[in-house]
Amino acid sequence: MTNEPRPLHIDLDRERGMTLSWDDGSAAFVSTAVLRRESPSADARELRAEMSRNPFTVLPASKAEGPLRIDAVEPVGHYALRIRFSDGHDTGIYTWKYLHSLCEKHGQPPASS
Repeated sequence: MTNEPRPLHIDLDRERGMTLSWDDGSAAFVSTAVLRRESPSADARELRAEMSRNPFTVLPASKAEGPLRIDAVEPVGHYALRIRFSDGHDTGIYTWKYLHSLCEKHGQPPASS
C-alpha cells in the first residue's frame, strides 16, 4: 500500500481548469494557465529554469488561437494524466503526486455547487 495521494474526482472545465478532490479530504481548483505553466515536461522545466536564471528570457510564441484551453485529458496508467493544451503542448505527464503538489501550491478553493 502506498501513501501517494489519489484523486477521487476530477471536474474539468476546458476553459478555466480543473477541480480535483483527493483521498486525503482536500480539494482544489487549478487554472488552465497554471497547469500549462507548471507542466512537468522537460522543455517546460528547462524554460522555468532559464527564466529563474534570466528574467529577460524570451518566451516561445503560442500556437493557440484564442485563449489557452485544455483540449483533452488522457489517463496514463493508474498514476497520471496527460493534458493536451490548445497551444499544442501535450508532453507533460502529470502524476497524482505532482498534481496534488500543484493543488497545494497554486490551488484555489473549489467553486461552491
